[in-house]
Amino acid sequence: MRRALDNPAGHVAGKLLAGVLVLVALGAGLLCATHAAPPEKVIASYTTSFAGRTPSQIENSLRAAKALDGVLVPPRAAFSFNTRVGPWTADRGYRRAPVSYDGELTVAAGGGVCQVSTTLYGAALLGGMEILERHRHFWPVSYARPGTDAAVAFPSTDLRFRNPLPAPVRVRARQSGQRLIVELLSTASAGRYSLETEQIAVRPPATLLRRDARLSPGQMVETTHGQAGQRVAVYRLHQVSGGPAERTLISVDTYPALNRIVKTGGVEP
Repeated sequence: MRRALDNPAGHVAGKLLAGVLVLVALGAGLLCATHAAPPEKVIASYTTSFAGRTPSQIENSLRAAKALDGVLVPPRAAFSFNTRVGPWTADRGYRRAPVSYDGELTVAAGGGVCQVSTTLYGAALLGGMEILERHRHFWPVSYARPGTDAAVAFPSTDLRFRNPLPAPVRVRARQSGQRLIVELLSTASAGRYSLETEQIAVRPPATLLRRDARLSPGQMVETTHGQAGQRVAVYRLHQVSGGPAERTLISVDTYPALNRIVKTGGVEP
């Protein structure tokens, strides 16, 4: 007596039955093709230098970068630097370091954090993020071109942007030698972006003489070298599919001149 599996008719019937079950499963949505998720890639990267920064400023920058590293900004969601990183206080491990406040150079906890916000701002511009809030420093900073800096002060002065992409954006912040690097990663991209700065006007610094009784008559000592004031515009260029680049004005900033201060032992004019 033959087994059923040896029966050709049984084979045909079995195949037909299996085919019907597959069709029923497909019709019910029980079977579906699986597709691998698109890989995450770097869509923007911006770098600033630690050259000339004090050890305490660098330490504060790296602490703030560690707090920033790994943050995920969902599609259409807004990001706040102060909410993520702040407050940068001594009880949170931030050291006292030189910081510019209302045009005066002082020493306070968290000096150096603005280098992280500035580096993130550059990456956000190059990644096509929608800038919601950004503030310039009173004076130009040493680690970024005028017009590309982003000052922060907890809780009132923030850097905020919105992710316009249909996929999340992940922030990666890290040190590489004497450089701070901030990258934006996503499975989506809005095209290629670049930045262009235009110097609109330059104002030379004035020289101010200040009498100092500790100096001998006729003796002169320069205490502040001074730097020119300037007005700059920043544009973002957007390139899509090889077509002509779209040029958009991002900001126009005016930095006042830093006067040259000379102390003299003579009579103040």
